[in-house]
Amino acid sequence: MRNYVVQKQKQIVEQQNNFYTPSGIHVYFKDQLTDHRVDVERVINKVENRIPEHLLSNVEMIIIGYFDEFEERGINAFYKDSALYISPDQDDNDDLYDDVIHEIAHSVEETHGEFIYGDAQIRNEFLRKREHLYNILWKMGHKAHKNMFMNVEFDEEFDEFLYKTVGYDKLSTFIAGVFISPYAATDLREYFGVGFTEFYLDSNHNFFKKVSPELYNKIKLLQDPENLD
Repeated sequence: MRNYVVQKQKQIVEQQNNFYTPSGIHVYFKDQLTDHRVDVERVINKVENRIPEHLLSNVEMIIIGYFDEFEERGINAFYKDSALYISPDQDDNDDLYDDVIHEIAHSVEETHGEFIYGDAQIRNEFLRKREHLYNILWKMGHKAHKNMFMNVEFDEEFDEFLYKTVGYDKLSTFIAGVFISPYAATDLREYFGVGFTEFYLDSNHNFFKKVSPELYNKIKLLQDPENLD
């Protein structure tokens, strides 16, 4: 009888640490959430209801746990090899939803990168905004070489300049009406990731369309799989 109870408890723990979503995504808890009020199943169900199935095709697994990359890169989520790695430190359901959507954006980049970036429209829009940001910061006394602003790839020195030298609080004021958020200015991939997240966070897309029209139009086109053939 005791063996049966132990085995049953083990099964319950395993069920709590593993589940599959209706679309077949495997959700695994490497570590438990710090706030047990966060409802992972509810959040993932919301994600699957909001994002078209064809844009989830490159996500096979969501792993919630602590990983070295979080501390090394100062992040709380990342995408790699068809899996989303998400920190257990989530403030609430909305915080988790935001992280999951953002990392799905990077999985979509991997699958549809040519469609997203091939015509250079998003890249050109991003660089126009970076140049505008360069001019703003220069006038405000935050001076850095213009070449840093014209590089669309992630650059640690530039990231440090924005995050520590300028500071995200000041940057939020400087980029109002230019970028959706300070993080969108980091590099081209994060520009897309922030825009993709915004598309599914706010059903009223007026702000997004006004600030980043090329990015908005591209993400809107992604909603229809026929545009991707």
